[in-house]
Amino acid sequence: MTRRDVFEYALLRVVPRVERGECFNAGVLVYCRARSFVAARTHLDEAKLRALDPDADVIGVRAALRAVEGVCGGGAEAGQAAGDDAGRRFRWLIAPRSTVVQPGAVHSGLTADLAGEVERLLDLLVR
Repeated sequence: MTRRDVFEYALLRVVPRVERGECFNAGVLVYCRARSFVAARTHLDEAKLRALDPDADVIGVRAALRAVEGVCGGGAEAGQAAGDDAGRRFRWLIAPRSTVVQPGAVHSGLTADLAGEVERLLDLLVR
């Protein structure tokens, strides 16, 4: 029998004008404590971004999404979080914030393929 692990995930939402509260999904964060795994994959739909805010800073939004991926990856790209374990990095990334890129609610699931689950969720919920 294939080992299946419990994982948690949250969507990354882009909220171009925080005061309006309009948003769309632009990424997914996946964390598995048992495997010390944390990963993020993002996909920015520029047409949706421009529809909600024609003056949106596309370069800035892309940089914010890349930064989330960098924190998940650890190492030098994680900045101050580089020394943190996967769980601390995930918890920091899902903390509520009032910025252009915001985490959604945390959900859970079971999977035998964490990397594949990240891609599946990105395709299902973002693209």
